[in-house]
Amino acid sequence: MDVLHFLFGIFGNAFALFLFLSPTITFKRVIKNKSTEKFSGIPYVMTLLNCLLSAWYGLPFVSRHNILVSTINGTGAAIEIIYVFIFILFAPKKEKIKIGALFTFVMAVFAAVVLISLLALHGNKRKLFCGLAATIFSIIMYGSPLSIMRTVIKTKSVEFMPFFLSLFVFLCGTSWFIFGLLGRDPFVAIPNGFGCGLGTMQLILYFIYRDKKGGNSKKPTTEESDSVEMGVAKPQNQEKQSI
Repeated sequence: MDVLHFLFGIFGNAFALFLFLSPTITFKRVIKNKSTEKFSGIPYVMTLLNCLLSAWYGLPFVSRHNILVSTINGTGAAIEIIYVFIFILFAPKKEKIKIGALFTFVMAVFAAVVLISLLALHGNKRKLFCGLAATIFSIIMYGSPLSIMRTVIKTKSVEFMPFFLSLFVFLCGTSWFIFGLLGRDPFVAIPNGFGCGLGTMQLILYFIYRDKKGGNSKKPTTEESDSVEMGVAKPQNQEKQSI
């Protein structure tokens, strides 16, 4: 059991790293154009909060046998901070202020969770408090592709949903779900079970619509293709997608 638990943790680390690195396509474009264009910085800030809370939850004095949760989410937090700083650097003034304020709020929330868990809670109460916080934001992170799935159904085309991104959402969620089950940890199993389910739904949609062009679909421009691939761009009417 311990060997399997460790093995699925390693798988989860590898698949999660792929997901964290996937937005590099977007940020190469941002740096090249020296503009964030219509991209939204909100998903990166919220993913940062998820990574920070999950990394904190995985530490031995909060929950036992979850150090692999801390290693990948600590790495993810470092990657997301880089994304956020790049976004703020190249964003318009109004967007800089908004994302900067959200980043400050996220760090304040994380600091509050850390201080409360260290100073006011101990043992199972500390694990419960930190686990609930990490679970909520993990589900929010995994729920971000829902808008893309809606687009696939509407257009009857998977050109808006890259296969390998969907595949690694499924593999990442499945690995950590099994890791949580083997470790009997609901705060790892529940959100990643949700991720596994969403990944499965994306793959099912892919195989349903992969050979269909869709009546209302059109070939996306380079900008649209990059935007939808990451699932973080603002639509043309400037309203933000849900995350």
